[in-house]
Amino acid sequence: MKKVFAIVLFVSCLATSMVAQDLDSLYARDLLTVGTIAPDLTDVEGQTIALEKYRGQYVVMDFWASWCPDCRKDMPQMKELYAQYSGKGVQFLGVSFDTTREALDNYLQKEAIAWSQVTELKKMKESKMAQAYHIKWIPSIYVIDPNGKVLLATVEIEKLKTLLGDLAAVHVHKACPCFDDRDPL
Repeated sequence: MKKVFAIVLFVSCLATSMVAQDLDSLYARDLLTVGTIAPDLTDVEGQTIALEKYRGQYVVMDFWASWCPDCRKDMPQMKELYAQYSGKGVQFLGVSFDTTREALDNYLQKEAIAWSQVTELKKMKESKMAQAYHIKWIPSIYVIDPNGKVLLATVEIEKLKTLLGDLAAVHVHKACPCFDDRDPL
């Protein structure tokens, strides 16, 4: 009986692991490909927000909404990453699909989210930003490199965590003039 239980437990863990590893193949397959120039954003007034102002830095773009359970689940880890990497050549930018300013502002205040947010106050399916970035599932995360190109497109915050750790480990600041040797990632 113990052997059967152990086998069932092993298969269950393996299946869970495979599903977790497969989230991008399920939900991120239509995201922009690595190497694509990241499109500009649009705010609630319809004004263009040029990503060119972030050139020379890495940009973590988190597409999310306060009503999204998976987004709320990932938010503590995103806050930790922000605390660890912001100000070290990495900018964070939230792209919210909340439809009311009140809901967005209340969540930002309640969770003490300090990084910049962009919103059109439209449903995801109606959003120009969702269309430009091929967002069909949230949370979706992009990392834009210092040249404005997509470096990572994922729905898994663990992949973001790994990438930022890898960038720090290879002293990305030497390849990016926005870093100096006194303030490594």
